[in-house]
Amino acid sequence: MCQDVEAEFGDAAASLAANSDTTTISIEDPGDTPKHQPGPPGGSGREEDDELLGNDDSDKTELLAGQKKSSPFWTFEYYQTFFDVDTYQVFDRIKGSLLPVPGKNFVRLYVRSNPDLYGPFWICATLVFAIAISGNLSNFLIHLGEKTYHYVPEFRKVSIAATVVYAYAWLVPLALWGFLMWRNSKVMNIVSYSFLEIVCVYGYSLFIYIPTAILWIIPQKAVRWILVMIALGVSGSVLSMTFWPAVREDNRRIALATIVTIVLLHMLLSVGCLAYFFDAPEMDHLPTPTAAPNQTVAAAKLS
Repeated sequence: MCQDVEAEFGDAAASLAANSDTTTISIEDPGDTPKHQPGPPGGSGREEDDELLGNDDSDKTELLAGQKKSSPFWTFEYYQTFFDVDTYQVFDRIKGSLLPVPGKNFVRLYVRSNPDLYGPFWICATLVFAIAISGNLSNFLIHLGEKTYHYVPEFRKVSIAATVVYAYAWLVPLALWGFLMWRNSKVMNIVSYSFLEIVCVYGYSLFIYIPTAILWIIPQKAVRWILVMIALGVSGSVLSMTFWPAVREDNRRIALATIVTIVLLHMLLSVGCLAYFFDAPEMDHLPTPTAAPNQTVAAAKLS
């Protein structure tokens, strides 16, 4: 028996010696970890470029994470996802809208992981009341001390401000989203944004007008126009730097016309609010005294 076993091992050793090219499998210790294989030269630079452009795998992970199964649109859970944001994210996005960084995309830095409607909704609501209340106070301070002036609160300014602000915050992003979708069908490599992302950008870009509207109470036109230019420069920069990557691969004229239109509409909103709510003509003076009815009858009898 022992001789047969030794003969089998001998034949196996002889066959291995004869076939030196035979592939062998080695079993390593599980605790040993392979060394990192160096990548091709210039790879790190490529990764840095992709990170700056927002083309890294993190964006893909965020997009895939956002593709989870959603509830039907007629349920409360469907709309609850649009307000699923914490206080830190809201403050971070407000800070990003007030301090735009050149070359940085607001959507990719703050919005794309979790676009929300909570911040834009309350920013617009606060802006509405800030414009309406500040407009009333400004009108009161301008005519303060005039004997013929009688202060009457203009509550209609609240409804007018709400219509203007919410229409701008929803209709302009809707039109821009439709335009980008149309151009994306013409130029395939255009960066695309969802409608919710565009609404989110527009909503947070309006935050700077809240302190601006409060400071518009100062009855000095020069100060008001300086505040308008500062607010327009900050918020306009956020919009321009966000939507320029979405149109820069398009025709040069179309890209420039799109950015100019975005800035002009933003300017129209700010200048229109200043002109209507704060530079309105004097309309709240006391009416001129009229003759009493008994005096009118007596004058008719004498004649």
